[in-house]
Amino acid sequence: MSKTVLVTGGTGYIAGELIRQLLVKGWTVHTTVRDKAKSEAQLQSRFGDPGDRLKVFQAELLADDGWEKANAGCSHVAHVASPISASAPKHEDEMIVPAIEGTLRALRFAKAAGVMRFVQTSSMAAVAYGRSEKDYIVTEADWTDVNHGDIYPYIKSKTLAERAARKWVADEGGPMEFVSVNPAMVLGPVESPDFSASVEAVKQLIDGSMPMAPDLGFSIVDVRDVADLHIRCLETPGLGGERFLAGGPFLKMIEVGAILRAGLGNKARKVPTRVMPNWMVSVLSLFNPAVRSIKSELGKSRHVDAAHAKERLGWEMRDVEGTIIDTAQSLIEKGVVKA
Repeated sequence: MSKTVLVTGGTGYIAGELIRQLLVKGWTVHTTVRDKAKSEAQLQSRFGDPGDRLKVFQAELLADDGWEKANAGCSHVAHVASPISASAPKHEDEMIVPAIEGTLRALRFAKAAGVMRFVQTSSMAAVAYGRSEKDYIVTEADWTDVNHGDIYPYIKSKTLAERAARKWVADEGGPMEFVSVNPAMVLGPVESPDFSASVEAVKQLIDGSMPMAPDLGFSIVDVRDVADLHIRCLETPGLGGERFLAGGPFLKMIEVGAILRAGLGNKARKVPTRVMPNWMVSVLSLFNPAVRSIKSELGKSRHVDAAHAKERLGWEMRDVEGTIIDTAQSLIEKGVVKA
């Protein structure tokens, strides 16, 4: 069997770690980037010169150019690229349309190239949201209710993109197998300025821009473990239609702050020690659309049952405390945060 895989969005946080691990395991990797001239130097700086084992192609989610060449010779695809915005979009379709169209485009070109296994990086956003309970556990059987009043565009985009992918594969995928990986809040070491919104939350805890911690929390997973789960999904036979949740312990932001203070000492002197009252979040939401979108998350605890990935694939997660400290240390070492 050929061991050539296309990883979309190669400069991204999860994709970069996935490429690193794939190269170590002997795969040949194709990857798409939005700007080849700009990104090749970044990729070479990280991975050195692996020769023909890493090929870079320019392709975007909303255009056909470059996708045929990127898929040529690939037996597998890991579709990691996804639109995300640092600010709230003016209209939800600004996020939803690229997420769905980009996923379907990746699927069409993969099938045309004869790809046999397609792994989509979905999200816990497609699993755990749109519920009125304050405290609950989710498994692979759960889906976000996009019609719930608390849903915001990012959550909706990830849910609709995975549903659209599964429908397309059922209707038109033929022999191509589809698997999804649904990570929770992804933390861990950063290697470039292109890290996830999850890491941005840790950055704000350390740099003092979050003077009090809102009553929010997340299930946390290490980027290195997420990449490892993707590889298990690429390599393990007989996974067509499967779905694997990637999430560890649920921690409130104030608990993440306590771990940072315990592990970083004086470097964590700006980390908040108090929880922001909910009324204050409500006031901030009047002026900040990003805060407004997460106001409905206050006080909720969403626990992830990742037993299926552990039992079916032998997947394991490292300790969450180490993940949080590694995240912070790398932000300081890379100069993203001044300690």
